Amino acid sequence: MPSDARHTAFTAITAILLFGTLYSIVYNTYLDTSNPLLTHLPHPLSHSHYFATKANFLNVYFIKKAWGWTSAAFLFSFFTSPPSARTGSRIIKFLAESAIWVLFTSWFFGPALLERVIAASGGECVIALPSGDPISVPNEYCYTRSTITPASHPDLFITTFALPNEWKAVPRLRKGHDISGHVFLLTMSILFLADQLRPSFRAKHWSNLHKWAIATNIALIGIWLFASYTTSVYFHSPFEKFTGYLLGVASFAVTQYPWADYLFPKSRTTSLTHQKADVHRA
Repeated sequence: MPSDARHTAFTAITAILLFGTLYSIVYNTYLDTSNPLLTHLPHPLSHSHYFATKANFLNVYFIKKAWGWTSAAFLFSFFTSPPSARTGSRIIKFLAESAIWVLFTSWFFGPALLERVIAASGGECVIALPSGDPISVPNEYCYTRSTITPASHPDLFITTFALPNEWKAVPRLRKGHDISGHVFLLTMSILFLADQLRPSFRAKHWSNLHKWAIATNIALIGIWLFASYTTSVYFHSPFEKFTGYLLGVASFAVTQYPWADYLFPKSRTTSLTHQKADVHRA
C-alpha cells in the first residue's frame, strides 16, 4: 500500500460498492430488505448463489461480528507496533469509532439510531406469520427485540387464525428507509483499518510479531472489501446501500479532524522523537 493507505481504501470501497450496486440493478439480484412481504423469505438466488443466503460463512462468522474483528485487528497492530506508532490519538480514534458503532447499531438513549431512522421514515414493526402475511405491532416490541408468541401476547392475535403452540417470532421494523448497516460498518471498518496502517508504514523497523499484525490487518481489509461486494450485489435497495456508504464515510471522517491532537498534545511530539530515534538506529 502507498504511504497514505486511506486513498487506496477509499477508492477501492467506492469502486466495489458502485460496481456491485450497478450489477444488482442491471441483473435484478438484490433483495429489498425493507419489504415485509419479502424479507422473511429466502433470497430468490439463494439456491444458485452461495453468498445470496444470509447463512453463508462470511455473513455468519465475519460480517455479523465485523466490529469485533476490526477491533481485534487494530489492537493486535497497536500493541505490537513500534513506540513511535503507539500514540494516544490512535486510541481516541478507535474509541470514537466504537462509540459510533454502538450509537447506530445498538443503543441511543433507547433504540439505536438506525432503528430510529426506519421508524421516522414510515417504518412499521411487523411480524411475519407462518402464512407469510405480516401483521403490525407497536414499535416498542421492535425496540426491545421481544420474542412474541400467541400465549405471551394474546391481544396481538385476536383476529388471527389459530397458530401452532410452539410458534414464536421476533418483530422487525420494515417499510421505512433501512440504511444498510452492513455497508455502513464495512465502509467505516475498511477506512479505519487503512488509516491505522499509516503509523506503521512510517516506522523504520517492525518486529516479526508486528509484521504478522500488519498482514492480518491487510487481509481483513481484503475480506471486508469482498463482503462489501456480496452485500452490494444481493441485499438492500440501491439507495439504502448508498446511504450506508455515506454514513460509513462520514463516521470515518469524524476521526480525521485533528481534535485528538488537542486531547493528547504530547502525542505528536513523542511520535516525532521516536521516529528520529528509529532513523538514528538505522
